[in-house]
Amino acid sequence: MSIKIAPSVLSADFGRLAEEIAMAEQAGAEVLHLDVMDAHFVPNLTFGPMIVKAIRNLTGLTLDAHLLITEPDTYLDAFIEAGADAVDFHLEAFEPSERQQRATAILDRLKEAGVGRGIAVNPDTPVEWVYPYLEQLDSVLIMTVHPGFGGQKLIAECLEKISLVKAEAARLGVEISVGVDGGVNLETAAEVVAAGADVLVAGSAIFHAPDPPAVIRDLRSAETAA
Repeated sequence: MSIKIAPSVLSADFGRLAEEIAMAEQAGAEVLHLDVMDAHFVPNLTFGPMIVKAIRNLTGLTLDAHLLITEPDTYLDAFIEAGADAVDFHLEAFEPSERQQRATAILDRLKEAGVGRGIAVNPDTPVEWVYPYLEQLDSVLIMTVHPGFGGQKLIAECLEKISLVKAEAARLGVEISVGVDGGVNLETAAEVVAAGADVLVAGSAIFHAPDPPAVIRDLRSAETAA
């Protein structure tokens, strides 16, 4: 599976958003990663469905909405209607007693809507939490920083989760795309790809660089360097 580059729009210049997205598309990015934060699940507040809809009108790239919010099921339809092609949510958002029921309902709704189904895993969360859902998933997103803010250093110990989740998926006979989100840059990309990642999410490394298209191209070259 060839790796995909997913620029994280949160690091873009929102005053030039159309230009930033066009740049990423022209540079060969396949996915736009959209971090939706509610200042409750994580200590930051970003944007909601209206911005996702606006971005949908700017590009044909795959839009991956990463819902870092405490009520992903409550707002799920709004992001589907806004044009998200895939949705990642967090099991950590739910109380243990209701986790399975709510997660299963979200996955069923995403399947019904034809939207990609993903679960994101925080650094301190055992990757085994996603195992019961692997047969319902299209992707798993491994967080390699504590979510909330960009520009953090990658937690290398989290990369082991990639091989673990892929091994369990293989045991079940399902193919899962595994993305890495957090601290991915030109210094860490080869390590991330070597660990087995299929999707590289990068924000400040791309949009804050002097030459963002070159960074996108160089991140992709990490596949051959790994």
